[in-house]
Amino acid sequence: MRHVTRFLTALAAITLLAMAPAFAASEAGTHAWSSNTLILREGPGLAYAVTGEIAADQQIKVLRCQKLWCNVDGPGGRGWTGKQSVVFGLTPADWPGGVNPDYPAGGPGMVCFYQGTNFTGAELCVGSGRVINDLALLGLDNSFASVRIDGNVSAAACRDRGFQSYCERIIASQPTLAPYLRRALSSIRVY
Repeated sequence: MRHVTRFLTALAAITLLAMAPAFAASEAGTHAWSSNTLILREGPGLAYAVTGEIAADQQIKVLRCQKLWCNVDGPGGRGWTGKQSVVFGLTPADWPGGVNPDYPAGGPGMVCFYQGTNFTGAELCVGSGRVINDLALLGLDNSFASVRIDGNVSAAACRDRGFQSYCERIIASQPTLAPYLRRALSSIRVY
């Protein structure tokens, strides 16, 4: 009986050790897409060696970004690639059909973010030209659930500070923010 217990304990330990690399590789990241073929590198810059490639229009996970470079993981490998080919959206296309829409901008008007749905709770109202890179500095990170647009304005709203990660251009009032943004906003720019 003792030998069976030792054998099972050893087998469990070996199994856990074998699975350790999979646990280490499963870092949290932000959903994104490759808009073009991504050339993967060992570090954030052209001086680093190429380690692989991810084809265009593939779902990827962005582990972190640094200025013009993002560390990504996807089919084809993991490494650093140019940020210009990473799309933080619901689809791999920047804009449906490749056409950039003419968004409302320049005011007059106001964008108000509310902590509750249906425009309830504490609010933050800002006009055209206002940029908030990090809502945490105002104590408002990840707190908004709805947005009201009044006038000729629109807003870029992003999940991470400094306009990183998933962003959405808001052009109309939303009694409930989209699931990717609801209680997940960290940076705002009003146009």
